[in-house]
Amino acid sequence: MISVAQALDQIFALLTPLGSESVALRHASGRVLAADATARRDQPPFDASQMDGYALRDGDLQAGAPLKIIGEAAAGHAFGGLVGPGEAVRIFTGAPVPKGADRVVMQEDTALSGGMLTVSGNADRSRHIRKQGGDFAIGDHVPKGRVLRPADLMLLASMNIPEVPVVRRPVVAILSTGDELVMPGECPAPDQIIASNAVGLATLAESVGAIARILPLARDTVKSLEACLALAEGADLVVTSGGASVGDHDLLAQAAKQLGLDQAFYKVAMRPGKPLMAGRMRGTPMIGLPGNPVSTMVCGTIFMQPALRFLGGHAAAPAPRSLASLAAPLPENGPREHYMRAMLLPDGRVRAADRQDSSLQKVLSEADALIVRPVGDLPRSIGETVEIVKI
Repeated sequence: MISVAQALDQIFALLTPLGSESVALRHASGRVLAADATARRDQPPFDASQMDGYALRDGDLQAGAPLKIIGEAAAGHAFGGLVGPGEAVRIFTGAPVPKGADRVVMQEDTALSGGMLTVSGNADRSRHIRKQGGDFAIGDHVPKGRVLRPADLMLLASMNIPEVPVVRRPVVAILSTGDELVMPGECPAPDQIIASNAVGLATLAESVGAIARILPLARDTVKSLEACLALAEGADLVVTSGGASVGDHDLLAQAAKQLGLDQAFYKVAMRPGKPLMAGRMRGTPMIGLPGNPVSTMVCGTIFMQPALRFLGGHAAAPAPRSLASLAAPLPENGPREHYMRAMLLPDGRVRAADRQDSSLQKVLSEADALIVRPVGDLPRSIGETVEIVKI
């Protein structure tokens, strides 16, 4: 068996980040920018007023000196003339500052009578002008590799960039195996169960920006496995659930070479999820997850999601971890890294679920975190800090 960190490194080694595609800004949130995006205009595109008031020459800022109002400037409606000595233009926030003016006096510091403007003696001395290009200028750019957030998209729109090159969304083909499975909505025989893993894995994949394709159920024959795997053609990653253990009917592990799998590793020192494999299935990266539902979802979080994020242009990094204080004690951990289903409490502390069996889907549904227990971790007391992965 290898460690979780070693397994993840070997999975990353199987992958190559995907090429790019051009998408409209409206659909680029969360995507990774594939090339620098360069501003096509200045912002502001002109010297603009910071507030409502009057535009005038700096030399005319003398208390009591009357100024003639010669026009008006509003956002989208510039004043086309020239402000000369002894003149002022009524101006509103965001409007272009007229030629000749180099100061805006806020309206609260002025008085108007008979078309003539008087500036108060204690007027604010700030110029109240946003200079052209003060936010960004032509040639400024958002760098390649940026994970685009709403604020980035707003910036790109202001740069007059309607669409951007982003790393393509990875396509993952998800295959569940086993004679005991039937699809949700079907009527299972007394010795069958509902296939739930693919639904959970598809949702995990889509939550990190991937496109998930759920393949038909594969039965416990090499012929059926081959037929279903053929339907994964064109996918960037194949993820299987079940058949990776060592039982007589776990054909994926037994017939790996026959199925065209160039195996990178098999078995990981973790719980839940020991019977996990990865490699290339006829040239396509493949991760073989265990069949127990909790094992599938934990391994999907720890291995599949980071793999898909990497394919989509993100850095090769494990699932994000944070720290939390224990609300209940934990016993000593054994020889495998343990991902314990746990609940985050309103006060920010975390408590492990009482039952940790890898088949208990209801417990997983009630959990919102995994407590990560290192190999051989000593008993932990209330109040001690542990690492968690939020789910």
